[in-house]
Amino acid sequence: MSASLTLTTSDRPDGVRVLTAVGEIDMSNASSFADALAEGVRPEGEPLVVDLTKVEYLDSAGLAALFPHADRIALVAGPLLEPLLTISGLADLTTVRRA
Repeated sequence: MSASLTLTTSDRPDGVRVLTAVGEIDMSNASSFADALAEGVRPEGEPLVVDLTKVEYLDSAGLAALFPHADRIALVAGPLLEPLLTISGLADLTTVRRA
């Protein structure tokens, strides 16, 4: 059974692309998350903002999807995920802003 995950990509008026994830990211849907990241990241310009504020669960498969893009993303996370992003070392590789 796959966890519930909704992924939406949009462009803000200032041209910054935002990937918003809502739900749970685990091994059942991490490939969809990885695909959305790959499609949203631009080789040049502003980093892709990955909004994780409405993610209720993020496992190692979800974290693994983020690491290859660490140099081209900026994360927005709530208090639930912020410690996980720090402990995993991802916060040392990319910007993590608290919502």
